Amino acid sequence: MSEKILVPVLGESITEATVSKWLKNEGDEVKADEPIVELETDKVNLEVPSPITGKLTEIITKNGSVVEVGAHLGSIEEIGISEEKSQKIEKIKPTVKRENIEISEPQQNEPQLLETELADKLDEQEQPLVLTKEVKTKPIIKEKLNDQVLSPAVRKIVAENKINLETIKGSGKDGRLLKGDLMSLMSKNPSPSERKIKYGQEERIKMTRLRQTIAKRLKQAQENAALLTTFNEVDMTNIIEMRKNNQDDFQNRFGIKLGMMSFFVKASIVALKNFPAVNAEIEGDEIIYKNYYNISFAVGTDKGLVVPVLKDADVMSFADIEKNIKEISDKAKNGKLTIEDLQGGTFTISNGGVYGSMLSTPILNLPQSGVLGMHNIVERPVVIEGEIMVRPIMYLALSYDHRIIDGKESVSFLKMIKENLEEPRRLFLDI
Repeated sequence: MSEKILVPVLGESITEATVSKWLKNEGDEVKADEPIVELETDKVNLEVPSPITGKLTEIITKNGSVVEVGAHLGSIEEIGISEEKSQKIEKIKPTVKRENIEISEPQQNEPQLLETELADKLDEQEQPLVLTKEVKTKPIIKEKLNDQVLSPAVRKIVAENKINLETIKGSGKDGRLLKGDLMSLMSKNPSPSERKIKYGQEERIKMTRLRQTIAKRLKQAQENAALLTTFNEVDMTNIIEMRKNNQDDFQNRFGIKLGMMSFFVKASIVALKNFPAVNAEIEGDEIIYKNYYNISFAVGTDKGLVVPVLKDADVMSFADIEKNIKEISDKAKNGKLTIEDLQGGTFTISNGGVYGSMLSTPILNLPQSGVLGMHNIVERPVVIEGEIMVRPIMYLALSYDHRIIDGKESVSFLKMIKENLEEPRRLFLDI
């Protein structure tokens, strides 16, 4: 009996997809529910499982083909297991099944859990300053190459230009390094980049569906919303201290590290409840005020930026927020996000600080009306009660749709977030 492989329902407003790659070849045996083909949609990549156990007998749509929901992708022929084959299987000694074990290697551009990396950096910043009698000295310039004493002129050029002598071969007698050798080295034209050598002067690559969607939505946000950004700064001293004093107990009790995002999620929800316009959206000539709080948060992946949603965040504890953010971020990192993970957000938090951003103007995630931008924490001099003090400061940015949110509301909203972050104990009192 033959079974068709069909394109499943892809989610709200998604009618077509691109066949990214077949995970099996014609003639391969597959098991029921085993992924056999990967589809790329505007938002996520989906794996289509096999409907039955059998043999992949036909592949109709090739890689790169655009298909609609319900389209015929291929066919699977159901096969049975003969008695002889069953007997042979029984005689095989049990071994450890390794087909589903994935060994991943660390990648340079691997997306990081936004709040965790920032938390680790803060732990390093919290180390106390220790005064020592250590005397720092200038690095000593090598005066010999292959047991050859360098001339004063050569040593001067080496010192001024920080030249690595290990990479130079002298042209003088017995390999002696001469001034001319260094001048020739310094006059050489720089070599072309590795990408230029590998791909030529230019390279042309078709945009992925995800990148096309990101570009389209960002352009729509600029064209359809009256974008404006307001800024403020927040003293992170008390949050750092609270994390430092309670980190071990928190981790032992809940099995998760107390990061930074839970504080920002909690502070944002308090402000959203007080300023409902920031949690609303415009639809036609109507304003839809949402009395639920689904917080979208940006996660960078090697395929582009995705914005999964932390749903019903207002009823979550600090531990629940941290656990759910980690779980969702891991799914984004492994390409396992579903359509449901990306839908339903009412307000967005973007943390560019993990990449070292000092200040930015985030763009709205339509149809939402507000997005909060977090940045890196830097020790800066501030005046407190007439005295100059050094404090860990973070710049905050709130981009908002001026059609629905007035300037007074936006400034007051961001000020309330600042107040709750600087006095984080207020978050536990819901004030």
